Amino acid sequence: MKLSEFYYDLPEELIAQFPIEKRDESRLLVLNKETGEIEHKVFRNIVEYLKPNDCLVLNETRVIPARIFGKREDVVTPEGVESSTIEMLLLKDFGDKKWEVLVKPGRKCKVGTKIRFSENLVAEVLEILEDGNRIVKLEYDGILNEILDEIGVMPLPPYIHEKLKDKERYQTVYSRVEGSSAAPTAGLHFTPELLTKVQEMGVKIAKVTLHVGLGTFRPVKEENIEDHKMHSEYYEISEEACNIINETKANGGRVICVGTTSCRTVESAADENGFLKPQNGNTEIFIYPGYKFKVLDCLITNFHLPESTLLMLVSALATKENIMNAYETAVKEKYRFFSFGDAMFIK
Repeated sequence: MKLSEFYYDLPEELIAQFPIEKRDESRLLVLNKETGEIEHKVFRNIVEYLKPNDCLVLNETRVIPARIFGKREDVVTPEGVESSTIEMLLLKDFGDKKWEVLVKPGRKCKVGTKIRFSENLVAEVLEILEDGNRIVKLEYDGILNEILDEIGVMPLPPYIHEKLKDKERYQTVYSRVEGSSAAPTAGLHFTPELLTKVQEMGVKIAKVTLHVGLGTFRPVKEENIEDHKMHSEYYEISEEACNIINETKANGGRVICVGTTSCRTVESAADENGFLKPQNGNTEIFIYPGYKFKVLDCLITNFHLPESTLLMLVSALATKENIMNAYETAVKEKYRFFSFGDAMFIK
């Protein structure tokens, strides 16, 4: 399957730069994955499409303010000027204060380079990876997340050019487990009140964790998409979540994942029969047309970038033809796209 098959033309003005004032007032395009039929709703209307005994799968990951700025230690230019600013984005925690990071400019961050971000945070470059990312060792006292809260910036996607006024608007209302470099944006549309209403209908909630990495925004470069390699992301699924999902399937209910990250979590954790057991680890699962879903029945998701792995995932669920037609319709109807944009329910 060719990469170019997943291209669509998107006017730049449809890329949402700000979150909508009220989370559940974003628009909702409802797509029937079998027929291709499209309906236009508001997100809070999602309750019209949910049934008792359904299960919503939520990703509880929380974005950390992982974008930090510092200076190389003990470096002065010939003109006597201090070294230029180094930008670092924390991507993956390996434990023992070692992280995989993205740095800019990379040419100034050779092995052994030390970068100071604050009085209490220094990073030393230990290794340069094939893709240009670095492995660094952090030096600090106390709790890293508290330090990042003071000095870090939310790592908004590169297509968002406006500054975010309220950091919590790039978090889901149910975020709990810190560790992501990006938000699971399909969940941004839910309010506590809407989730309560959903549960009062008899819909069960299963909570999982997948820490979203930078690979979310990385373009697919291979023309044959099967040659693309996904970056690994850490996930975990509890015994409680497994029991809720397994019981839903056994009782004939639908498993509705909120976001592609929740989808990738349950599909990674399932055996060949779609049965889930509690586990944690790293997943590189790549879902594209031809994939047979083992757990997921329906998906709540945002609108994704052209030629992205996420667009391929939704095409695997609803067929490429139905998805590309839905996206063409969304452009014509001037839906808002990407992280702060509108939502789609694939039923």
